[in-house]
Amino acid sequence: MQRHMETGRWSRPRPLRLRFGRAVTTLGLLTAVACTSGHTPASVAGAGAGAGTADDVSVATWNMCGVRQWSCEKTGGPKEKLGQLRDLIGDSGVQVLLLQEVCSEDLVSFARGLGPQWRSAFEPYAEVGADGSRTSVDCTGQGKGQAGYALLAGSELTDVEAIPTEQPTVGLHRGILCARVPAQRVRVCNAHVSLRESDDEHPDWDFRDDQLSSLFAAASTDPATVFGGDFNSPPPGGDKNKNTSAWIWPTEAYTTYRECDQKGSSRSGRTTLKDGMKIDYLFTRLPRTGCEVVDTKASDHRPLVMRVTRPPEDPATISTVR
Repeated sequence: MQRHMETGRWSRPRPLRLRFGRAVTTLGLLTAVACTSGHTPASVAGAGAGAGTADDVSVATWNMCGVRQWSCEKTGGPKEKLGQLRDLIGDSGVQVLLLQEVCSEDLVSFARGLGPQWRSAFEPYAEVGADGSRTSVDCTGQGKGQAGYALLAGSELTDVEAIPTEQPTVGLHRGILCARVPAQRVRVCNAHVSLRESDDEHPDWDFRDDQLSSLFAAASTDPATVFGGDFNSPPPGGDKNKNTSAWIWPTEAYTTYRECDQKGSSRSGRTTLKDGMKIDYLFTRLPRTGCEVVDTKASDHRPLVMRVTRPPEDPATISTVR
């Protein structure tokens, strides 16, 4: 049986402030919904090259392109997307997934289809009007529910929380969702970062720097955190005259934390969007043992899978890599 649990409604007003030539105010109303099924934790062993060992845990981020009205009509339906989830679990040994652009009722169906041990937590997107009104984004199609971003794991999710961050004054609110996965001894955070020029009232304002700062701050509270998502931004490397978004990145990205596809000092990584860009990321302070970009026909984004060494029971003894 599926059940939904409201994890909380809250509002956190934030002061008006100036940053990079723009003033920003935040509407802090967020709602996190945890969807759970069954009560028997289980880890998932994969058969492919990315499966790893018993000391590893594999985490994936994937923008499913499941909201059909957002130019996703030709990326397959729930059946194809569930098939891709099964492949990630079976071939890459994925135990935890960070999902974006997923419909709430599809998510419930995915968890049910994967097995009774699978749990999910869901946060809806919201459209905020000029008058401050806040409405959900409903997925096209009967019985699809709301559009949002989610966590999906093959074991229990605890301490689910939506992280407050700056959002457009008028326009689409995305956000950050975190939770612990006790069976894997990790904490995960899923972020769907705003597009540039996403504020309908102030198109020159850019919220990505604030949102990434909030994400990295949330990750800093637990050294066993694996975090990432769809950042709607290229990596900070390359020609700074051409990469006009390099300034949005926190200084601790690629230094204190290492990205899944980071090799040495390189910050480029393989493309994750089918138009040839990298905008999907996974970061951690845990030792990385593998990184995979998975091709798929079920989305315009390629899943990114990172394998890390599962942390010890005592967080104080976690060994990180630079």
